[in-house]
Amino acid sequence: MGKGMPLVLLHGYPDTLQIWHRAGPLLADTFDVIAFDWPGMGYSDAWPGGATPYHMADRLRTLLDAWEIEQAVIAGIDMGGQAAAAFAIRNPSRVRSLVLMNSLLQWDERTSWEIDVLRRFGWNRFALRYLPRIVFLRAIRTFLPKGESLDPAIHDDMWVSFKKPEVRDFIVRMCAGYQGSLRKLAGEYSSISVPTLLLWAEGDKHFPVQHAKRFQLAYPSARLEIIPGAEHWMPLSMPEAVASRICRLA
Repeated sequence: MGKGMPLVLLHGYPDTLQIWHRAGPLLADTFDVIAFDWPGMGYSDAWPGGATPYHMADRLRTLLDAWEIEQAVIAGIDMGGQAAAAFAIRNPSRVRSLVLMNSLLQWDERTSWEIDVLRRFGWNRFALRYLPRIVFLRAIRTFLPKGESLDPAIHDDMWVSFKKPEVRDFIVRMCAGYQGSLRKLAGEYSSISVPTLLLWAEGDKHFPVQHAKRFQLAYPSARLEIIPGAEHWMPLSMPEAVASRICRLA
């Protein structure tokens, strides 16, 4: 925990809260930093409930209530981004600022072929249930800059979590829930009323910058900042660049 305004960091998959382990200490000089494993993912308890971005936003509200946090900066990457947007739409008074990073924000925008496959329920279910090691290794290979690898301890943390059948079953449900609600969510971006930073990796092959640019068309007040040379897991590979831009929100 640091000081100042609470900053809640939301991860995606196949990662855990450890995606923030390099940026978190830098952010803690300015914010009270909170990162957690989503219910149903990481090392959190199983979550049998709904798994759309709206359900995840409801879980976030429950956690903030339990922590007695009235307002926070909410930052989400990957599938954490859609949940963060849904939270800001439903709970604007609880959001000081919103940060969206490298997320599938548009239901009809180009993605990588890997994401395209995983958005198809049959392929998604098969790959996540029967080929978890391939999915995990492909994520590492394409989420980080060429030649860069995860720290062994972080690799083990993420893999031990992701290989749990119950975690991958939840991710299958979550992918289906996100796919089914993304068009509706995208139609609500214009209703967001909180200061918003779109912080994007220049080299993200999975969710190109066009996802952020179209969000900005729906909500022109959002500020777009592109980090040169960054890849999808930029909080791990370029933590200083990510932290410095988020700290400007304080």
